[in-house]
Amino acid sequence: MKLRSPGEKPVIRAAEEPLLKRLVERFTPTGSGAGASALTETLALPLLALALAFWLNPLDPFFLASQFAWVWLGPVLVALRYGPLPGLAGSAIVFAAWFVFGELGVALGALPKLYFLGWLITVMICGEFSSLWRSRVRRAESVQGYLEQRLEYLTHQHYLLRLSHDRLEQDLISRPVSMRDALVGLRALSSDMSMAGTRLPGGAELLRLVAQYCQIERAALIAVDDEIESDGSPAVHLGAAFDFDADDSLIGFVREHRRLGHIALDDERAQSGSRYLVVAPLTDMRGSMHALLVVQDMPFFALHDETLQMLNLLLGYYADGLSASELAAPLRGDHPDCPLDFAFELSRMWRVRVDSGVASALVVLEFPDNAEDDLATQISRIQRSLDIVWRVPHASGARLITLMPLAGSAAIEGYLARIDTWLKQHRSGGLDISGVGHRSFMLNDTPPSALLARILKVRHGS
Repeated sequence: MKLRSPGEKPVIRAAEEPLLKRLVERFTPTGSGAGASALTETLALPLLALALAFWLNPLDPFFLASQFAWVWLGPVLVALRYGPLPGLAGSAIVFAAWFVFGELGVALGALPKLYFLGWLITVMICGEFSSLWRSRVRRAESVQGYLEQRLEYLTHQHYLLRLSHDRLEQDLISRPVSMRDALVGLRALSSDMSMAGTRLPGGAELLRLVAQYCQIERAALIAVDDEIESDGSPAVHLGAAFDFDADDSLIGFVREHRRLGHIALDDERAQSGSRYLVVAPLTDMRGSMHALLVVQDMPFFALHDETLQMLNLLLGYYADGLSASELAAPLRGDHPDCPLDFAFELSRMWRVRVDSGVASALVVLEFPDNAEDDLATQISRIQRSLDIVWRVPHASGARLITLMPLAGSAAIEGYLARIDTWLKQHRSGGLDISGVGHRSFMLNDTPPSALLARILKVRHGS
């Protein structure tokens, strides 16, 4: 074996293949799918046609005196089936047979050049026709193969989408209300004047709402004092009633840290043998504790950070509603004209911002003094069910301050677009043409009292 020198580049040579295989590959047109059978049929069909012609008409096997030369059906069929090159080979066999028959003693006469030329052209035309349609079929098969691959891919994607849809459907079944719907319900519970003076107004409704949103199955709402000791009030239960164990390890954790505790908080707590899965305090904005929510049963997959965060948010929102007047007192002390519900909701949204990091928005609309008297009133009705509106009289016109809880920039743009559309439909034009100024503020870093002072002090365009 010859060794290659270190500086010599390697030369890649194709492996030697059998001569017959290479001949078949060159002879068989690409895409015919025939393989070795093409060579066999190219030889067999012309020979079979010649044999039948000699047997049926031995004196004139080429049918020179007939209206149709049947002997050429062999090459024509080969050309139609495999293309011009095999058809040319079949024609060569028929042409060679002329001399073979002459050697066998058949009186054929002079060579009919136009006869062979005409049939050769016919065979070539048939071969070109075959090649054209074979290429079209090959192209269609290629497209079909690609479409089948795409269909298979889309089938897998559709299957995954169906699984995702089923999962979302299960989530909607287990969580039939949104956060905003939950807050609207909590607002109605905490502000129900018919339950004024009770320890936990709307406690049963609160448990049902929390069960819908957080997938809680069995729980109790227990009124406690600031030392997390039961004040003797009867507990409100969801599901089957159970006893309250004040000495439980999870209760002790909440008593010590004054925040929500759950069984999966750490390994030590998981091994402590607590009877409860979650214990959450109902603490208002001032830090006063009103009750404990003790959860004994809930689905395993529902015990995750999102559910616990929402549970904490809902309970804090309800607890703030228990002391609405006290909660709004600092803000109303700085702004006596501020309505109670507006001051209360603004203080609660500030609490939500501090505890959960979810910001809210304030949109200020300023109407010129020549605006229609009912314009501000009409626009105040174009609001979401969760929004709170404060109409502020002003010497040079009215101001409309809209508090949009848990809203971001997209909600502000949607609110202004809705007002602009309404003005175009019911008044002379949009916000700009009507002379209605607008500003927006995020309840993010500035405390509500300072933010209100800024809003009331600054006039749009000044």
